Amino acid sequence: MATSEVQTVSSTADKVKLALVAVLVIASLAGYYKLSAQGALAQWGVLLLGLAVAAGVFLVSEPGRQLIAFGRDSVREVRKVVWPERKESIQITAYVFAFVVVMALFLWLTDKTLEWVLYDLLLGWKR
Repeated sequence: MATSEVQTVSSTADKVKLALVAVLVIASLAGYYKLSAQGALAQWGVLLLGLAVAAGVFLVSEPGRQLIAFGRDSVREVRKVVWPERKESIQITAYVFAFVVVMALFLWLTDKTLEWVLYDLLLGWKR
């Protein structure tokens, strides 16, 4: 039985980088609201610049590198997927619709049968 070990190694530098990211995001938002008198261009400029710097700092930290590696692995896996042709898609969709219709009829018949048994036979309520 193989067990996979989860290793979480977090250096002090990475913790400082993540704290800096949080400070940058908060400072960006504060700058956005503080510069309301300067106009929308200044507000959005400070916000976007601060968020871009925060994203850059995050991406050079270990969690950021892991996120980038995860994204690359995900793209690699998506490229391996064999997508169905148009004909296969239409056939599968038709099967699903047919199954839904059959299930709807089955459930309707079951409901009506139980209604007949309970109300008409057991309780004697004639409608």
